[in-house]
Amino acid sequence: MPYAGPPPTTPYRPAPGWPPPAPYGTAWPPVWPQPWPPAPARPQRPGQVIAAAVLAFVQAAGVALASAYLQLLGSVFSMAADEPGFPADGAALAADAGVLSLVQLVSVVLLVAAGVLALTSRRAPVRWTLAAAFALQLALAAYWVARLLGAFGSASGLLLFLVVCFAAGPAVALGLSVGRPARAWFTSSPDGGTTPHR
Repeated sequence: MPYAGPPPTTPYRPAPGWPPPAPYGTAWPPVWPQPWPPAPARPQRPGQVIAAAVLAFVQAAGVALASAYLQLLGSVFSMAADEPGFPADGAALAADAGVLSLVQLVSVVLLVAAGVLALTSRRAPVRWTLAAAFALQLALAAYWVARLLGAFGSASGLLLFLVVCFAAGPAVALGLSVGRPARAWFTSSPDGGTTPHR
């Protein structure tokens, strides 16, 4: 007798009260509604604050390098101060170089601390720390402009250009740290700035 095929079947019907089966190709397990509300989104640190912190780190690296060079130059000046042909104010230049290198190293510490605080805290004094660090850099640049003009006159054109370039970063960062987004970020902390935010 020839084969008649499989026996006829009836279509599957779910029991009453059960949901129908998911069509082929749907995700398993099914997505169930969440029994609690989603967590509130954490506030995002403004790009201006991040940029000011990055500029603080970059400026700190540049000032540390310049301070090391200045300390070396001060040592050379102090050794050559008594040599014939050396300028009469060589000893004063060596003393200035020593004091300025120490002031610049203090400013490096302030820049790094301000940058770290800007990335980890929302307290209002952090904004003033950033502003003070960048204002100190601008004051040092202004001192260098006056000192170079007094020592070399119009022949210090390239050095003056370097000092102006060196002051551009702190000037931009100072504007970022006192701008409206930074003010809003550092004054709107819901927990007083004790919790670090991303």
